[in-house]
Amino acid sequence: MLLVAGLADLAVSTLGTALGTLRGLLRRSDTTQLVGDAERDLRARGRLALDRYATVPPAHLEVLARHVLARRDGPVTGVGGRSGADRVRDDV
Repeated sequence: MLLVAGLADLAVSTLGTALGTLRGLLRRSDTTQLVGDAERDLRARGRLALDRYATVPPAHLEVLARHVLARRDGPVTGVGGRSGADRVRDDV
């Protein structure tokens, strides 16, 4: 019973604080500007989220294979005067 009473008190307190903050925002003269800023911020966040999750990352094993070939051949020229990086590009 004490737990329920404590949760109810916390809910009422939080609701009171939220309503006080809302009243303060409604009294401001730049409310429309705040709403516009919030909308632009949400759009920017949405764009970032889509960019982060919509692009397909390169295949992990392909990236590892390229690193291995580049490390094995190094910057020294290989067969036919081509470096290891050139051979990797030809293989793909």
